[in-house]
Amino acid sequence: MTMAQQASPQAGAASPGARRILIVDDHPLVRMGLRGLLDAEPDLQVCGEAGSLAEAVAAVRRLRPDLVVTDLSLGDGNGLELIKRLQAQHQDLRVLVCSMHDERLFAMRALDAGACGYVGKEQAGRHVVEAVRECLAGRVWLSRAMSEHHVGDSAEVTPAGEAMARLTPRELAVFELIGRGLKPSQIAAQIHLSVKTVETHREKIKKKLNLQNGSDLTRSAMQWMEGRE
Repeated sequence: MTMAQQASPQAGAASPGARRILIVDDHPLVRMGLRGLLDAEPDLQVCGEAGSLAEAVAAVRRLRPDLVVTDLSLGDGNGLELIKRLQAQHQDLRVLVCSMHDERLFAMRALDAGACGYVGKEQAGRHVVEAVRECLAGRVWLSRAMSEHHVGDSAEVTPAGEAMARLTPRELAVFELIGRGLKPSQIAAQIHLSVKTVETHREKIKKKLNLQNGSDLTRSAMQWMEGRE
């Protein structure tokens, strides 16, 4: 059975008019937990799962969900890129981000990419159903703290966090793959770029993060990824 799949039989308790949701996350246990929360609601039905960007694009085309719930870190790419691709191909599709990444740094990036909301995984048990319903109703969902910060309240962001926020979505994708231990040639194959382009992104990342060499870049990326797990 492939990672992207139809809803399981136990999802049959949903009402005939239930809204269809696709879950995208490269961790099976996370997908299982989200499925359990959403399928417990009679007006919501998980129609499928995907573990990568490529699987998500194919699953959306095949399953036609009303909403996609996606992580930002995917094995073969970045959730921000997935959002932009889905918005370009399916203009009415709603996308909600559910991620461990710092909401203060990535929530507005997700909204700028076309997402309808951002919920932290640590808050998913309490808020993901509410966030899904808000997005399906055509509204934007952010945590109360993020909403207050967005309208002008101050929130402390570390210098390291500010530096990370300067990375473009493509640079972030390259940085994550460096953190997963991939070499430039492997990164190039993974996200369909030339090795030369990947090297250019590496140089830009080093400059933005004030890193001196490739070893510092690899160490920084691996430390950052460890903090996300």
